[in-house]
Amino acid sequence: MSAPTVYDVAERSGVSIATVSRVYRTPDSVRAQTRERVLEAARELGYVPSGSARGLASRSTGVLGLCFPDYSDPDTENEAAATDEDDDHAFMLYSDQIIRGMERAARQHGYALLIAASLKGGPESLVANVAGRVDGFAVLAGTVPTADLEVISRRLPVVMLAGPRGIDHLDHIVVANADGQRALTRHLIEDHGLRRLAFIGGEAKSPDAEARFVGFQEACRDAGLPVPDAPAVRATMMTQAEGLRVTEVLLDRDGEQPQAMLFANDQMAVGALRALERRGIRVPEDIAVTGFDGIPLSRLVRPPLTTVRQPIRQLGEQAVELLVQRLGNSGREPVSLMLPVSVIQRASCGCG
Repeated sequence: MSAPTVYDVAERSGVSIATVSRVYRTPDSVRAQTRERVLEAARELGYVPSGSARGLASRSTGVLGLCFPDYSDPDTENEAAATDEDDDHAFMLYSDQIIRGMERAARQHGYALLIAASLKGGPESLVANVAGRVDGFAVLAGTVPTADLEVISRRLPVVMLAGPRGIDHLDHIVVANADGQRALTRHLIEDHGLRRLAFIGGEAKSPDAEARFVGFQEACRDAGLPVPDAPAVRATMMTQAEGLRVTEVLLDRDGEQPQAMLFANDQMAVGALRALERRGIRVPEDIAVTGFDGIPLSRLVRPPLTTVRQPIRQLGEQAVELLVQRLGNSGREPVSLMLPVSVIQRASCGCG
């Protein structure tokens, strides 16, 4: 026997399908006598309302989305597979922690989370995968073209994560990238007396990496050191493999080696530690190394990595909170949040 449908309930109770739908979505909008008749018919038939059917009726899916570039790191994945470490958390990267934060908050609000992460197929595929299937979504800066977001945000709540706001009417969450990098650079200069500093950046279109470079420039300027116009080297992707490669490039240049290498993220800094070990260069005795993000892996490498810890999970949690607020009050003013960061001093710079 096939499962009873909303049509069966409507026929049994003598009301329209729309009335049955209202009984389950907005019961107070239906007269008590009619409501009880519908519910009695549903009980007799064994009808259970479908979540997806309710979604179609209310134009709600019960799903929130997240779009971000797939910055997976094969080196980290291989380490996670080969290690005896029981806690998968130890190998979680930046995007993993955003996902975990969003999943936890979404579940608390009764939502599921749909994730679209891809470097292949272009940002248009991300939009196609997510926008038509969610009630609202968070987008990591640089993932989706501004023009596309402008169109989508007219009918769906969108929260921008990281980078510049881009569109004034969108909610926006960023961490204090420049402040964190400035504080870390000052620590190397003032507490360790280092003067020859090399900042290793990501692609110029990476807003977080560029903001961190600005913080580096500001600290150099404040200390009376030369202020570079561009990072010493740019990585094409902010992975361990690229960190290893750009470290080799920097070491092979003529002239004095830097006293410290400051990487725009932890993954590249971990790759740098391997490159330096291969060459017999001691960290931090010969060259100090620092990162940014505070991923769990940063404390497991040897030496443990000095870094700037950002509240990555909180980014995901706050994104859900803003989406839920927007869904409940579409007319409220857009919000822009800046989350604080903290410098974590470890052995790779000579601390600890």
